[in-house]
Amino acid sequence: MDVVTLGESMVTFLPGRPGRLADVPSFDRAIGGAESNVACALAAFGHTARWVSRVGADGFGDHLVERIAGYGVDVSAVRRDPDRPTGVYFRTAGDRGTGAHEVAYYRAGSAASAMSTRNVDLAAVRAARVLHLSGITAALSDTCLDLLRALTAPGPDRPLISFDVNHRPGLWRTAEGPRVLLEVARHADVVFVGEDEAEQAWGVTGGPEAIRGVLPEPGVVVVKQGERGATAFAGPGRSAGADRDRATASRPSAPPPSGPPLTAASPAAHPLTAAPPTETSSAAPPPPETSPSALPPSAPPLTAAPHAFEPALRTAVVATTGAGDAFAAGFLSATLRGLPLRTRLRHGHLFAAAALTAPGDLAPPPARDHADRLAALDAGAWGRLRLGPGWTQADRATEEANNP
Repeated sequence: MDVVTLGESMVTFLPGRPGRLADVPSFDRAIGGAESNVACALAAFGHTARWVSRVGADGFGDHLVERIAGYGVDVSAVRRDPDRPTGVYFRTAGDRGTGAHEVAYYRAGSAASAMSTRNVDLAAVRAARVLHLSGITAALSDTCLDLLRALTAPGPDRPLISFDVNHRPGLWRTAEGPRVLLEVARHADVVFVGEDEAEQAWGVTGGPEAIRGVLPEPGVVVVKQGERGATAFAGPGRSAGADRDRATASRPSAPPPSGPPLTAASPAAHPLTAAPPTETSSAAPPPPETSPSALPPSAPPLTAAPHAFEPALRTAVVATTGAGDAFAAGFLSATLRGLPLRTRLRHGHLFAAAALTAPGDLAPPPARDHADRLAALDAGAWGRLRLGPGWTQADRATEEANNP
């Protein structure tokens, strides 16, 4: 697999009209889950993706598995729990950023919260170029946290680890959540964290550079800065990936992943060291001549600057739910394809724009050639983009696409 994700997905109930949960008379059923959102977006974009989890032996579990499989995601490693239910949640129509927003979770004691190293197919989880995890799973239970620690530990079968911090204070049963999230993040190879959540969880202020300062170990750290954009740092890091590289040096090479061919920026090398950058950030000074970059042993090296910032796109926001997951999917897609750091950020913004301009947690990303055209725009044209609902179905959207 190109990517395997592991985590809880739930059936989501979206209100039929705005208002308090107490006043909404009916709801529409959908699905949601940070990790499955990433898998669905990547599969829809042409990558091979697998989602690993546990769901109840109930109708909601059936619905989740069928819907996620419908995106082209491999669900063969999802296990059914006869004793625990599938999680569900209800939310209001308003965005999470408003004070009136309500979310009612019914996930305590869910099938996914019982995930552990004993009941999850670890071989299926690790059979990937990239394994994507999130801090939500760490908060579900002690066994889930033990599972994340086992998956991020150094070892010969460890893939590149992608970790989205996803700090959700309401899920943690103790005050240890921020410390645990920092611990797991420091064992990852690629980390996604919001500037606001880094301040909330760790008290880090001072911008992306300060956040990189508390996360020196990962090879890549992506700091999401809301409407302003995102900053990415790429460097050698001190993650467990180095131990993985040494351990895999003597192993036979795995067969190439199925799916669309990947576009490598330069011939494969091991250990991986990026070639001199051919692109620089549209808003950052030219980078130094070379920079190491973390990738799994079977993936092409990246042509990457050590630091890049890319402004977010202007979009007609329908709902913000799922935008962070979509951003991670876009960035990982471009990483798998060996694209430069600046371009990886732009693909993250394009996937996020698809989610922002659609209701619910999931939205189809743009076609690959469409995304590549937009990501290749010069800084001026990128800044002039205006994207609205339906833009991912438009043949071209270099200025505006508000209609399907």
